[in-house]
Amino acid sequence: MLLKVLVIGKLKDKNFQSRIVEYSKWLTQNNKIEILELPDSTKEKENELLLKHIEKENHAYIVALSEDGKELTSRELASKLGAIQQKIVFIIGGPYGLTSEVKEKADFLWSLSKLTFTHEFARLILLEQLFRASNIQMGGSYHND
Repeated sequence: MLLKVLVIGKLKDKNFQSRIVEYSKWLTQNNKIEILELPDSTKEKENELLLKHIEKENHAYIVALSEDGKELTSRELASKLGAIQQKIVFIIGGPYGLTSEVKEKADFLWSLSKLTFTHEFARLILLEQLFRASNIQMGGSYHND
């Protein structure tokens, strides 16, 4: 599976960096992953930049992380991702969130939780859940239920 993460802002905390690197390495065992950090700015400028990058992603399935999105269990996520037969692009907005224009470009709005997370936590949770979903699809033992 080809995965891309578009995220506003850089990771500043070394602990987050090391865990994200770890999950990224684990993910590359069965997937190709690319993470593109975009500069933080105003909500309008951030979202203009996101829209430009979305337009370049021809035929990709766009997933925007949003509090307006649908919550999924890990197994539901694994099933959903397994059914997608094209590149998947995940979008994580900055502290001001995503505009309606970016959300409208998404094929799916996904909420990690009803809680609000920093973009660092959201990135870490996203990568952990992507690894978990991949492991579920492969019949691995990482996910227990």
